[in-house]
Amino acid sequence: MKLQPVPKTPGFLNSPKADRRGIDRIPLSFGLMYSGLNETDVIMGNGTVVDMSRGGLGVRGNQPVTVDMDLTLFLSLPDKKDPLFVIQAQVAWVHEHRFGLRPQHSQATSEHRLQRFLQSLFHTTRTGGKA
Repeated sequence: MKLQPVPKTPGFLNSPKADRRGIDRIPLSFGLMYSGLNETDVIMGNGTVVDMSRGGLGVRGNQPVTVDMDLTLFLSLPDKKDPLFVIQAQVAWVHEHRFGLRPQHSQATSEHRLQRFLQSLFHTTRTGGKA
């Protein structure tokens, strides 16, 4: 199956000048739930975030999605707080059970929490685990 990129749009986690392939990806493993509409039905799936960058998420999921599909996400971040709610994320590419998501819209509190989480990840990664 061929990867199908989606044109970049400025959004929740990416900047207009960001090059998707030039963004550091950090391997992770935490759960998420996602839902969306395909042509005929509502889908509800569970999965694992396998990597994350300032531009989006890499996911392994149990329900099929298609490129350009809009999903709603509940991320179970490792901070053990309530799941983080992302109102809209767009599927950027699909390869079997793996897919990439580009968050588009979220509540301000969720956005700030995710930004803090990302900053701590990138800080920890750059300092060799010495946060």
